[in-house]
Amino acid sequence: MSLLGKAAVAMWWSVRPEQRAEFGDWHSHEHFPERMSIPGFRRGSRWSSTTDAEGFFVLYELEQYDVLTSKGYLDRLNAPTPWSTRMMPHHLGMVRSQCRIVASFGGGVAASIATIRLSPQAGRETALQAHLSETLGALAQKPRLTGAHLLLTDTPRASAPTTEQQIRGKDGAADWIVLLSGYDDDAVARAVADRLSPPALQPHGACDNPVIGHYRLAFTMTPQDVAAN
Repeated sequence: MSLLGKAAVAMWWSVRPEQRAEFGDWHSHEHFPERMSIPGFRRGSRWSSTTDAEGFFVLYELEQYDVLTSKGYLDRLNAPTPWSTRMMPHHLGMVRSQCRIVASFGGGVAASIATIRLSPQAGRETALQAHLSETLGALAQKPRLTGAHLLLTDTPRASAPTTEQQIRGKDGAADWIVLLSGYDDDAVARAVADRLSPPALQPHGACDNPVIGHYRLAFTMTPQDVAAN
């Protein structure tokens, strides 16, 4: 089983300590159920950074790429609830990437995940994608690892920023994204250091300035969880 669908929204941001308790309540009890009620949303997961006390990673898995421009999704982005309106300014340093899933191996939801934001060297996109697909396919079969995925940012054309984006301010975006998950933090970290570090990937066409993060699962939800309530 791979990621649930053919597209995703991958996001990174920080929340200051004094806002984290309310953020957790809002995100778990209002925002996730709202998103999982949108047609085409298959699963949401929130992860807390193990290296940055304020950092989060959130992944929404989508059935198809066109969910990103669907009326159901855009209606929610342009009509945030009062609680969402109050919480959006506390999403600091938002990086939000709307992606196509181009390679996905393994699956399920394990407790540990590494995210690698990287870019290909000019003219070496095909070689790097082939190398990453081969590497991730092998890593997903290793002991204590459970999933390995490659996402490429492909931002839909939009006429204007959504209401949520206007509240937050300007969002950044990643380029290529590698996700590696497992049920052993050390195994995930070793795999990143050995196979997905800058020295390992640069000879195959990656630029030498990736952003690597390590996270632990905080919460996950599917549409079935919403329906059960």
